[in-house]
Amino acid sequence: MAVSIEKSGKTVQHAINDALDELNVSADDVVIEVLDEGESGGLLGIGRKPAKVRVTLEEAEISDDNQDYSTQDATDAAQSDDTYYGDSEENTDELNEAQMTDGDSYEAEAETPEEAEATSYIASILSGIGIHGRISSYREENTVYVDVSGEDCGAAIGRRGETLDAIQYLATLVANRVSEERMRVILDIDGYRRRREDSLISMAERMAEKVTQTGKPCRLQPMSPAERRIVHSSLQNFEGVTTYSEGDDPQRHVVITPEENDG
Repeated sequence: MAVSIEKSGKTVQHAINDALDELNVSADDVVIEVLDEGESGGLLGIGRKPAKVRVTLEEAEISDDNQDYSTQDATDAAQSDDTYYGDSEENTDELNEAQMTDGDSYEAEAETPEEAEATSYIASILSGIGIHGRISSYREENTVYVDVSGEDCGAAIGRRGETLDAIQYLATLVANRVSEERMRVILDIDGYRRRREDSLISMAERMAEKVTQTGKPCRLQPMSPAERRIVHSSLQNFEGVTTYSEGDDPQRHVVITPEENDG
């Protein structure tokens, strides 16, 4: 069951902030539609028109994304997420696990130098900020997949995954220092990327359905390039709509619009 509220404000951001405060959630937990960007008005603000947004929160997202994860939760997530990055029987033997513990150095047992360097670097960063838990990794072609579960991982994820993306970027640089070919590191912490991807796909399909019903385009909240790609990909074969991105980072966002009928 979804809960939607509409808010007006001096700017789009003011309206969004008011809605988030009323729902007591963060921007990561909701779908934001900009209904009206508003107008600043002329001299002395005469003719000013407020911005208006609709913010939608699904009940499932309240229970999943706004709770504190315990050590047991993290362990359960690690046990159930082994196949998230496409792991299969043929590469199960390549899955390496190690413990990050206080006072211990992390010794990677990965098969390749790139994997060993990436996992060791990530483990040292997380240990340095007080996060200790389990780290696993495997490599497929030119990509090293690293999964971390542990206690109080929020600090390593950051707002909208910004810290997670930064650690992933640095780990990619480290892996490429010892590689003769271009490598990519994909890092997930406490299943954040999986939950975020599921949420984005669900939201995108729901908004696309609305666009087909109303015939009106829908502008989504600003997203990272990776998140925009998820939305575009999820709606690529959705009948009746097309998507495109507009704006400049960090405000670049996806627009879902009715597909033009050539007939």
